[in-house]
Amino acid sequence: MEDSFREPPYPFQAHLGFTIADWSDNYCRVEQPMVPHIGNRYGIPHGGVHATLLDTAMGFAVCFTGDPEKKQLVMTLSLNVNYLGVASGAHLIAEGRKTGGGKSTAFAEGEIKDENGNLIATATGVFRYRGTFKGETT
Repeated sequence: MEDSFREPPYPFQAHLGFTIADWSDNYCRVEQPMVPHIGNRYGIPHGGVHATLLDTAMGFAVCFTGDPEKKQLVMTLSLNVNYLGVASGAHLIAEGRKTGGGKSTAFAEGEIKDENGNLIATATGVFRYRGTFKGETT
């Protein structure tokens, strides 16, 4: 990913600790270290963390513009997550891909794997385009 597309982490992202590892047209990869504060009472990543990573990866995948000065905003309309396994290792890898859409909405699918390649969760999402961002919302 080009450095010009890197954005500073927003507060929730900084708290969880995930990074946008790769971002291009119709694709995004998010990486989350397995740190204690993302765990549930069993010590495994909370389902909400999976949902957050999938929502983020898919949302970024549908809003890539190719111009770091023109940021496309989206709002999640629907997010469906399927929890399939328990992660092991030191980090989670979420990937999102745009699957379709039109002028005002976009569709995406995503998956989370652990560093060992085990499939942990899958998702689909619907996103509404909200305009572009150049320092203030439109």
